[in-house]
Amino acid sequence: MSASQAAGALAGKRVLVSAGPTFEDIDPVRFVGNRSSGKMGFALAAAARALGAEVVLVAGPVHLPTPEGVERIDVRSAAQMREAVLGALPADVYVGAAAVADFTPRSVSGHKLKKTAGSDTLVLELVRTPDILAEVASHPRRPALVVGFAAETHDVERYARGKLAAKQLDLIAANLVGAAEGGFERDDNALDVYWNGGARTLGPAAKTEVAAQLMALVAERLDGST
Repeated sequence: MSASQAAGALAGKRVLVSAGPTFEDIDPVRFVGNRSSGKMGFALAAAARALGAEVVLVAGPVHLPTPEGVERIDVRSAAQMREAVLGALPADVYVGAAAVADFTPRSVSGHKLKKTAGSDTLVLELVRTPDILAEVASHPRRPALVVGFAAETHDVERYARGKLAAKQLDLIAANLVGAAEGGFERDDNALDVYWNGGARTLGPAAKTEVAAQLMALVAERLDGST
């Protein structure tokens, strides 16, 4: 794809991106969260807009500026993210870059939990959160292209391809976290992108550059599916 072709590769398309962590409240001052900065998802939203797409960005609790020309919906919890993502359909592309919590407390205390005399432990009962990515992939208004992310600490390709198949995704972008190659709380990243019958490595490079490469690949795959 030439530079001139890439410039408008997503013109007329609606791209929905989810980014950042979710915070699952325990009480008014504590929550269960993760280390996602949202930088990769925000870079993807900006890259999609640069390719001419109409972009909706559903953002977890992060302190990042909204990319120019992008519609932003701020959420906090996994339940709120699910509602916002499904409410933003239909779309031509969904990129699930958010690090959505897998579990949330069964109940949220209305008051700050206090230390109890004679007890050195606190037991939290956690329940599974909705699988937003799988739900979008099986939705009646399913986007033409559904892209997932997999952050893994080992066996990256095996786990990523397993997720690709299990959730019926079109693409999955996987990266090794907790390593020098990239991941959470960094400005650079490296992704191995898999689809049925293919794979491509992007980076290592700045997240903005990796995002541009991934969205160009999304445009290629979308063009091949329509």
